Amino acid sequence: MTTTTTGTTDEASFFGPDSQFSAFFDDPRWALAMIRATVLEAAHPQIGAALVDNSTFVAHPWRRLRNTFLSMRRMFGADPAVREREAARLNRLHARMSGSDSRGRAYDAMDRATRAWVVATLFESAVTMCRLSGQPLGQDSMERMYAEYRAFLAALDGDAEELPEDLNDFWPYFDRVVENELENTEAARVILYRLFDHLPAPALLDGAPALWAAGRAIGGPLLGAITVASLPEPYRRRAGLPETPGASTLMQGAYLAAGLARFLPAGWINAESIIETLSLSPDSDDPRARTAALNSRVKRAAALLRLLTPLGADPEPDRSSPTDRGEGRRSAEEFFRTVLDQTGDGLLDWPDLAAMARELSTRLDLDEPEETRLYDAFAAWWRELQAALDTDGDGRVSAEEYAAAVPSLAGPALIRVAEVLFEATDRDGSGSIDAVEYRALFRTAFHRDLDTTDGTYGRSAFVGDFVSFMSGRRTSTPYDPLLADA
Repeated sequence: MTTTTTGTTDEASFFGPDSQFSAFFDDPRWALAMIRATVLEAAHPQIGAALVDNSTFVAHPWRRLRNTFLSMRRMFGADPAVREREAARLNRLHARMSGSDSRGRAYDAMDRATRAWVVATLFESAVTMCRLSGQPLGQDSMERMYAEYRAFLAALDGDAEELPEDLNDFWPYFDRVVENELENTEAARVILYRLFDHLPAPALLDGAPALWAAGRAIGGPLLGAITVASLPEPYRRRAGLPETPGASTLMQGAYLAAGLARFLPAGWINAESIIETLSLSPDSDDPRARTAALNSRVKRAAALLRLLTPLGADPEPDRSSPTDRGEGRRSAEEFFRTVLDQTGDGLLDWPDLAAMARELSTRLDLDEPEETRLYDAFAAWWRELQAALDTDGDGRVSAEEYAAAVPSLAGPALIRVAEVLFEATDRDGSGSIDAVEYRALFRTAFHRDLDTTDGTYGRSAFVGDFVSFMSGRRTSTPYDPLLADA
């Protein structure tokens, strides 16, 4: 049976609430499958290089997860206009990512064969998760889902020609890429052996560092072992991944346990709500961030853990803001690490500022002209920073170079970034930001004195606050959960 995705009517039928993708979106097994698919993506040399150079998944994994899920919801939703808009946004994002890896091999995030591999890993991992959980897909369901993923690729690339049209031809294609093209890339190693072990707490659990550290110490290695055991054997052999005793049994048990969710009432698990709740800052005016019962349970669990922890145990690093500790501002080192170094590689480079522009554009859902203006403003700021801070001329700024010339951050180009961001946030062009526009950017309460500001946020105040934050002068602002939190 062939899975054609050329007709408009046929393509439309592959999206929406009745699609196979929608049926799996809130399935707990999907979390395991997504991690597996991400490793297979990162093992591709082009994708791995693009992730290392441009992605924020190391420093800001929860933010990256939220944006990925939101994008998938848009792409597989029933509204074709939303899908087209999101596809255009993703294409603009990918068009800005190109370069070369550590071996000098060029990569381009718009390469069609590489983008097809991303879609292939999602489909194959979904099939695998069903098989491993004891609920293998029937042939008709598998062919239907393959058609949906080809339609997804067609929505991005205009066609799906880089993936075999027939499902029976997909499996030789997949095996060939695994056998001949995948490598033990740096990005794959980071996901398997660094990300889980050093995963920062989501915003909701940031106040319980000991509890998070204890859970991560147990869950991190387990997730790593489960993921490795679920990868195709030819890749494990090619990459030299270690075979942990009992990992295969553990992996099988994890998928089987997750598969028991089919017995839960419909709608009991909502992946998007869970991710949104985890990413909400404690001062957000979203009711989900003010769940007193949940916060109370977290605090009690953290207190109990502290009582049970041996006195000699190393405490979790203090991640409270300098203002919370009675200080007026962050140290240069902390600001560099938590705000400027978006990619987590220890250096400030254009991809770090591009990641900020990307996050702001995504949060505001900007059109192409507004998005381009914002990226151009950040690019001008990067050129200004590079000229002022890059003393050794290597094209990047180290933490030491930054600390030696902190005042140089607040130059004219940064002010221009603030002005462009203000104009993008002020959607109605009124010259001030109201509560609705404010929340579109920050998703937090409107922290303004309504008696003196008439319920609005003026241009000069906005620009001053943004410049103060981005130059490290002010802490505990709405920009922390936007650009600093994981």
